[in-house]
Amino acid sequence: MPAKVLTIIGARPQFIKAAPVTSAIALHTGIEELLVHTGQHFDSEMSDVFFHELGIPEPHYNLDIHGGGHGDMTGRMLIALEPILLAEKPDAVLIYGDTNSTLAGALVAAKLDIPIAHVEAGLRAYQAIPEEINRVLADRLSRWFFCPTETSVKNLAKEGITENVHLVGDVMYDAVLRMRERALERSEILKKLGLQSGEFQLATVHRAENTGSAENLSRILEYIKDMGRDLPVVLPLHPRTRKAARKFEQSLDSEGLVVTDPVSYLDMAVLLDGCTCVLTDSGGLQKEAYFHGKPCVTLRDTTEWVETIDAGWNRLWRGADYLPRKTIADYGDGDAAGKIVEILTRET
Repeated sequence: MPAKVLTIIGARPQFIKAAPVTSAIALHTGIEELLVHTGQHFDSEMSDVFFHELGIPEPHYNLDIHGGGHGDMTGRMLIALEPILLAEKPDAVLIYGDTNSTLAGALVAAKLDIPIAHVEAGLRAYQAIPEEINRVLADRLSRWFFCPTETSVKNLAKEGITENVHLVGDVMYDAVLRMRERALERSEILKKLGLQSGEFQLATVHRAENTGSAENLSRILEYIKDMGRDLPVVLPLHPRTRKAARKFEQSLDSEGLVVTDPVSYLDMAVLLDGCTCVLTDSGGLQKEAYFHGKPCVTLRDTTEWVETIDAGWNRLWRGADYLPRKTIADYGDGDAAGKIVEILTRET
């Protein structure tokens, strides 16, 4: 019988990462997948449209769990996931990245003695933020470590993790290669916003460290507005950021700021393709900027994607200027998903 893998996802970046792996599983006779959507990103603009555009099948389970604090959300996920894993008895649980959905999936699987495979293992920002806590704990509980870079392999080795560590490349690069042409053919976001390629910058803000503090949010927004004085900045506004702006009475009105609702994956791909620069606190978007050949300013004081800085494509907003640019070979050849599926098929 084929191995049964239960995949747990819940947030926009995880949908993107899972899409190529899910497609690779579908093509392989030695493995089958059950998909669980926790509901962490629940509205159509942050969830449904990504499933549709990325070709991800309907999840077998949709838990509809969102909102509340970290402990509340993670606890409800634990309660909902346990009976599913007990009923389905998967051979392995597949988790992605560093969200509350990642941590909940890892904890439930570990307590039920089900092997865990972690995609994007070994990332470290060495900063006490929720994402770092989630990724470190997930790595402590996992059996297979699918690393996107040599740096992530070295990070695990520093922590004594050297077995079942696989440098496979970056699944988000797989997704960009698969979807870029489709995005350029189908998206009308530039027409909708009245923009021309090469005549705008792109920004996103959503991290708790930036949205949870009036001082930090004010500083970030002022920085983005200042950048917009030279060239318009498109800001697809995350629901958390919109709520925080209202709470802290931060104005989003600025002549150079083009605020829009969250955009789909295809629309974001076209915005990335057409922008001159990316300003973001998102981990995934730092990489996607590189994949599209665009310089990035990371709106944080640290980043887990240090190779983008070393390669001259990224810089911290309050750090040194860009280094000379070079290619990042670690991200692979666009078949990270295939490598992951081959390993899981062989070892489960």
